[in-house]
Amino acid sequence: MRILLTGGSGFIGQNIIGMLQRNREILAPSHSELDLCDSASVRSWFNNNRIDAVIHAAARPGHRNSADPTQILSKNLHMFSNLLESARHYEIPRFLFLGSGSEYDMQNYRPHMREESLGDFIPADDTGFSKYISTRIIQGMPGFINVRFFGIFGKYEDYAIRFISNAICKTLFDLPITIRQDRQFDYTYIDDGVRAIERFLDVPVDRLKYNDYNVTPDETMSLLGLAELVRSVSGKMDLPILVGEPGQALEYSGNNQRFMDLFPDFEFTPIENSIRLLYNWYASHIEMIDRNMLLFDK
Repeated sequence: MRILLTGGSGFIGQNIIGMLQRNREILAPSHSELDLCDSASVRSWFNNNRIDAVIHAAARPGHRNSADPTQILSKNLHMFSNLLESARHYEIPRFLFLGSGSEYDMQNYRPHMREESLGDFIPADDTGFSKYISTRIIQGMPGFINVRFFGIFGKYEDYAIRFISNAICKTLFDLPITIRQDRQFDYTYIDDGVRAIERFLDVPVDRLKYNDYNVTPDETMSLLGLAELVRSVSGKMDLPILVGEPGQALEYSGNNQRFMDLFPDFEFTPIENSIRLLYNWYASHIEMIDRNMLLFDK
């Protein structure tokens, strides 16, 4: 299987390459080789490269550490639409794009959001709105799937702002773990996320009853509980955990019934095991961590 992967230099993209290139050919062109916002560039690339599937992991970032958080809606929709039309034109049988719990609208989260709740509230932010529109576009298109993650964590993510990696890196430098406000959260370990993507690549199209699937484990945890787990794994039980605001923010979690009905044998890594694996990875790559990036919360 030859796969076009967009966003190959990003957190999820790097992990996809690392795990899937062992038995698949991954093509991850740079921006100079493929400008996703240019329809002619995309059509030319498809014309010159035979592929069997697309994994669309590229996105214009809108997080608080973005170098340029502008034109998110326009850029994301142009990238998605150009890829979609070329995939349809060249009859690519499998098209996966990475969705987000933000599609359900961050201001109106309810615990364990179901796919059927999509559209109950229209996302106010550009990232959620662009992914919401993309999901709506593919409805009824066989082989086109939104693999929707909520929280996803692992190596190569931005440890300056991503909670679990940030907490781990702070413990490695004996710094307090900080939480803006506690909340219940769904987190998927990146290795599980990539294994789920692989399953969607391989499953026969006629078994795909839907075009979007929440990929998230059964267990929801509080950020405070995760911080305590990181501290326990580190063995530094005296390190403080500082919570900025009292109370609980809206829960960020999804219902995974569709996914588990499709793949009933799929097993998620227990959260303590995944945190331990990530802690050990950071400990063995401590030279790549800039301590100064951990001193101020963004």
